[in-house]
Amino acid sequence: MKYVLVSGGVISGVGKGIIASSTGLLLKTIGLKVSSIKVDPYLNVDAGTMNPKEHGEVFVLSDGGEVDLDLGNYERYLNITLTRDNNITTGKIYQHVIERERKGDYLGKTVQVVPHITDAIQSWIERVARVPVDDTNEEPDVCIIELGGTVGDMESAPFIEAMSQLRRRAGKDNFMQIHVSYVPVIHGEQKTKPTQRAIKDVRMAGMIPDLIACRCEGELDASAIEKIAHFCQVETEQVVVVKDMPSIYQVPMLLEQQKLIPMVRQFLALDQITVAPAMTDKGRHTWAQWQSLTGHDTRFHDSVTIALVGKYVELQDSYLSVIKSLEHATMRCRKKLDIRWVDSDHLEPKCQVSNPAKYHDAWHKVVQAAGILVPGGFGQRATEGMIAAAKWARENKKPYLGICLGMQIAVIEYARNVCGISDATSEEFDGQAANKLIMFMPEVDKTTMGASMRLGLRPTLFQPGSEWSRLRALYAGKDTILERHRHRYEVNPDYIATLEKGGLSFVGKDEAGVRMEVIEIKDHPWFVAVQFHPEYLSRVLDPSRPYLGFVAASAGMLEEITRDYQHGSARSVEGITNGVDGIKGSSMF
Repeated sequence: MKYVLVSGGVISGVGKGIIASSTGLLLKTIGLKVSSIKVDPYLNVDAGTMNPKEHGEVFVLSDGGEVDLDLGNYERYLNITLTRDNNITTGKIYQHVIERERKGDYLGKTVQVVPHITDAIQSWIERVARVPVDDTNEEPDVCIIELGGTVGDMESAPFIEAMSQLRRRAGKDNFMQIHVSYVPVIHGEQKTKPTQRAIKDVRMAGMIPDLIACRCEGELDASAIEKIAHFCQVETEQVVVVKDMPSIYQVPMLLEQQKLIPMVRQFLALDQITVAPAMTDKGRHTWAQWQSLTGHDTRFHDSVTIALVGKYVELQDSYLSVIKSLEHATMRCRKKLDIRWVDSDHLEPKCQVSNPAKYHDAWHKVVQAAGILVPGGFGQRATEGMIAAAKWARENKKPYLGICLGMQIAVIEYARNVCGISDATSEEFDGQAANKLIMFMPEVDKTTMGASMRLGLRPTLFQPGSEWSRLRALYAGKDTILERHRHRYEVNPDYIATLEKGGLSFVGKDEAGVRMEVIEIKDHPWFVAVQFHPEYLSRVLDPSRPYLGFVAASAGMLEEITRDYQHGSARSVEGITNGVDGIKGSSMF
């Protein structure tokens, strides 16, 4: 097994995840099988209970793991399926070691950070790195490890020590490190001192960077590159410039232009790995498609405006997978994405009194948008604004997509304003209400928070008589689909007959026919809401179908896109591949 460690210095949030994902993608283009592991040095066992406005979204895996959002980048770039074990946290490691200590596995020894915690980290990585992650069902050739935070953080110390030991344990030509550092510009001058200091700190911690990835706003001056190489004791070719790009999907091309593949090939002796010709051809073919689709962000002139009506809009990473899914769909539709961020609090009448300017600005964004999206969320706050947005979309025939909470919002709005249940609400909003259209799932444990929802990949069955469904056509008319879930609440079955009689169609249900998974309105250009989170399975070359249909309807091209998909032979990048044949089915590689 060969490892590529991506670490960071100076400041956090400089793009380690995108650089790690891009490196993995480039390795796949030469036919290698690649896996990824994200190390998060916080004490939480997983990301499930974290505030999205502080930490960003919680990404959900097929096995139900609630993990860091960077694992979403890995899956989107590499088209692999990871598990909860691919996200290591301090909490998981300490929990594992303490459980072993309680069982007596350490035979009376004093349990310490070194060697017990560091050994546990290495053993975990070595075990998970070998687990197949794609349809080849074979052990990966290379594992990309991203170390969260910045080197020098107190909580990172055990992991840094473990990585130093893993390098020696893996052996010569089996381990390399890319250290990401930020190069600021102060008064027009590129400052290299923070990077010099960061590399010294890394080396003092026992780590040896093989490549230095310099994050910067524009091109680095030759003198700055030479200075970094000189004072960090590397060759100039080992200083990789990762400047801001029009699209993050262009970062792999930027790294390829700087000869990243030959350098990684040299450091890891990749020529020793036998690669099947079919894998090489597949990687080369996909790389051509990736370049054609993402290489020229300015080729798309017409934009499609989407109003994203949410309650966590202060931190856009709260909806990272939603944004990526919209990007994938707009690229497929040959459009530019224009997201208008709308705080649903500002759509409520109380805001009209307290802050009329914000109220009118929010409604202006909703009214002017080509489509309205209400994503997931928790709690009662700001939900009346979401209901108002859903009502406007329904009454004005504006394309609407509701995700998880967004579906529940649509159901409540329809019950109130079409079916005459004026006090319709959710048990989450008012546990004592008479008409709880949305109810707490009976089997879910109300006493715990972590990993207590309906999580992971689950089937949805399109119902008999739903052949007219616009969404079903994009799934190639399939009877059953698999999507990832994350919710505690569901539509109350006692109200289904009333809602259906009023014209709301539940076109998708779970395998027992009890849980409502998809709603759709027949006499509307696109009014679709789903209980699952389709954004978790969206890929650059294979957009999520609910998002694709929504964007296509908003752009006035739903019929054209549907024709490509309804027979199951869609070319994901048709019309924008410059002669490269599109991929078939749902596999990117």
